[in-house]
Amino acid sequence: MVLRSCWKSRHKTSRGAAVRPVLPAALLWFCVTRLACAGGALAETNIVVQKEAEFDVTYNDTATSENQTIYAFNHTVSRNKSEGVRVSVDVLSRGLESPILFVVRQKQAVLSFQIPLILRGLYQRKYPYNHVGRTLCQPPTLVASETQYFFVDVSTLSSQGTNYQLRVSRVESFTLHTDKKFSFTASPSQPQYFKYVFPDGVDTVIVKVNSDMTFPCSVMSIQDIQCPVYDLDNNVAFIGMYQTMTKKGAITVQRKDFPSNSFYVVVVVKTEDEACGGPLRFYPLRPDVLIDAGNRSKDIDVIVTPAIKLEVYVMGMLFCLGIFLSFYLLTFLMACLENKRLCRMKRRECLIPADVSPAETGKIPASPYEYGSLADNGSTLSSEAVTDSATSTDIYGYAGQEVFKRRPILNRVHQFSICIERSLDSVGRSRLESLSSVEEDDYDTLDDIDSDKNIVRTKKFLYVADLSRKDKRILSKKYQIYFWNIATIAVFYALPVVQLVITYQTVVNVTGNQDICYYNFLCAHPMGALSAFNNILSNLGYVLLGLLFLLIVLKRDVIHQRALLRNDLNALECGIPKHFGLYYAMGTALMMEGLLSACYHVCPNYTNFQFDTSFMYMIAGLCMLKLYQKRHPDINASAYTAYACLAGVIFFSVLGVVFGKGNNVFWIVFSVIHILATMLLSTQLYYMGRWRLDSGILRRIVNVIYTDCIRQCSGPMYIDRMVLLVMGNIVNWSLAAYGLIERPNDFASYLLAIAICNLLLYFAFYIIMKLRSGERIQCLPLVIILFTAVVWGLALYFFFQGLSTWQKTPAESREHNRDCILLQFFDDHDIWHFLSSIAMFGSFLVLLTMDDDLDTVQRDKIFAF
Repeated sequence: MVLRSCWKSRHKTSRGAAVRPVLPAALLWFCVTRLACAGGALAETNIVVQKEAEFDVTYNDTATSENQTIYAFNHTVSRNKSEGVRVSVDVLSRGLESPILFVVRQKQAVLSFQIPLILRGLYQRKYPYNHVGRTLCQPPTLVASETQYFFVDVSTLSSQGTNYQLRVSRVESFTLHTDKKFSFTASPSQPQYFKYVFPDGVDTVIVKVNSDMTFPCSVMSIQDIQCPVYDLDNNVAFIGMYQTMTKKGAITVQRKDFPSNSFYVVVVVKTEDEACGGPLRFYPLRPDVLIDAGNRSKDIDVIVTPAIKLEVYVMGMLFCLGIFLSFYLLTFLMACLENKRLCRMKRRECLIPADVSPAETGKIPASPYEYGSLADNGSTLSSEAVTDSATSTDIYGYAGQEVFKRRPILNRVHQFSICIERSLDSVGRSRLESLSSVEEDDYDTLDDIDSDKNIVRTKKFLYVADLSRKDKRILSKKYQIYFWNIATIAVFYALPVVQLVITYQTVVNVTGNQDICYYNFLCAHPMGALSAFNNILSNLGYVLLGLLFLLIVLKRDVIHQRALLRNDLNALECGIPKHFGLYYAMGTALMMEGLLSACYHVCPNYTNFQFDTSFMYMIAGLCMLKLYQKRHPDINASAYTAYACLAGVIFFSVLGVVFGKGNNVFWIVFSVIHILATMLLSTQLYYMGRWRLDSGILRRIVNVIYTDCIRQCSGPMYIDRMVLLVMGNIVNWSLAAYGLIERPNDFASYLLAIAICNLLLYFAFYIIMKLRSGERIQCLPLVIILFTAVVWGLALYFFFQGLSTWQKTPAESREHNRDCILLQFFDDHDIWHFLSSIAMFGSFLVLLTMDDDLDTVQRDKIFAF
């Protein structure tokens, strides 16, 4: 009304005048005139009172729409001394329709807030606060000392008088000191922040915030020295780095990120606790209803400690490399000793004439042309060796033997000529074999092999010779597919994973949101763009030891191929059939586990946890397949079938992580599939693959039940297999029942536990049956088994320490954070990486060497179980 009357008094127009377009200059003049009129009207109705105010004095005043009070303050700012200024306001009236506005005008900033202060929570719920305390930002000064002025304006549009209290005080302890704990109290309407300056020689520090109170939920923020400071729940995430906290919080801060060599530590208490996993409060039906927030004060301690220096980084890297390279050195020394032993044996063989019997030498021949069983202790000579001995005796006779005994040179020439003849013969035969075309359909070379294998596989006592009747070249190609398939899977799996985690790390660095990744913040050492370099470095063991295992397997593969080329009867007819494709796949899987685990630890959270577990499933599956392949080389699963099943496991892992939490339908479906898969696999193993899943399966099941259980009630024909399968079904059904009842939040770990339990069960069965069959475990595999068992026990101890968990909120996960325990660089989870990589490597060596005692035993004397 005032503006309208002012406008009419200055510009009177006729009632019927038409409205014309106004030029820009005229429009500007019109706006200025209106503002002048408004100012004049306000000056006539509003009383402005300015007071010279002092620090640490409480002012009790009344604010109305007819007056405006300005409090003028001045203080001296020193460049060498930092002190804060805090404004505290308390409104004594309740139920205000119009709030009081407080505006603090500084040299380089303006801070404004209203009382009651309305802070919003989840679903836009409103919480009013009548007591507000804010700290003023302190822009840096260029001179040694200067006097700065600031003003506090108080105004309201309420016609009713509102009483308030205003107090401005100095914060003497505004600067944080290194390794010195500082305590304070904060609330949603009274946030706190303090300044920290990097001392000389310190480039990285860790800001640790602790509280004895779990709730209320809080936010810790690290911000640059600038105005304004974002210290409210609704704006604290605008700049800098921040993270939610309940009892613990820690952020690593580097000097390079702050040009002023200083930063603010801001602590804000949130209006609600949902972000920290607290209870969800009621939701009001009307969105304009104000909710009483209650007492949400929180006592907090903050301490800033220097981070580790460059020397600790170097020591940690050298320690990590030294541990795993020592395995290379130990393997090299053992290989040298083994080669020396073999050379000594060959030299001894060369000094013994070909026609001298073992009785004359007093020793059992150790040449590659003799073999035997555990029953006769390897004393039976091969027919070829006997023939060679007889031939040499017939040709040279007794006189020849005397000549060779007295003239070792002639003996060596004779032995060399025999070796040349055998080599030429083996090369010719291998060339003829290579010229023949070999296809996967050429497994069965006998006309009656289809009926014969049904008869063979249903024998009560099976031997390895019964299940190794297929062409070794075909089986070798079949098992090499495992390696090439897993190599292809690794490439296509790893590339998008690397791209994704780089994106995660970039988002963390750009937004400053420390809640995205679940680190152990008390032992997370950054390097470059990586936030937790130590967690990534500790995965190096998987890669190095996986590569070492591949080299060991390659050496054995080469030795075996050379033995086949010279028609060594031990390689052709003795021992467990040597197929190395699965070993190569296991070594590759171990290396990929290290790479993907490192990718996961770039930014660990629930959305990428499957990166860390995918190849664990593959390792467990490949180990079980290798155990089964040892005694059943002809009927082991193909690579395509095995990887398809593992893909199904990973698919369920992803579904469990996304939909498994509290979803009854998912757990019922998974438990049913788990039990059915266990039963189908049990049937496959019990009947050695000689059953078909077709329309007649129900009829055959009824016949078996009728003939074996009802008509004559006979016991199981294959007792050993039945014991294993019954125990396996009990374990798997128990795990399915546990999952259905408890419904664990960490579905990926639950699925991995199922795989590991089945692997351990089958491995224990294999060892028991091996000893029960009269076989023995040599010294080296026995030492490796004991060493691996101890390392696995220690590794699991550190694994279950639980330094973080993505199953909870980030704030709750940080409650489990702990300091480094090894070289001030590695935490408990890093030690788990070290020990588990060594334990997996040892487990692979056990699978590789545990049947070395059978290398001189004929396959028709080795039991299949």
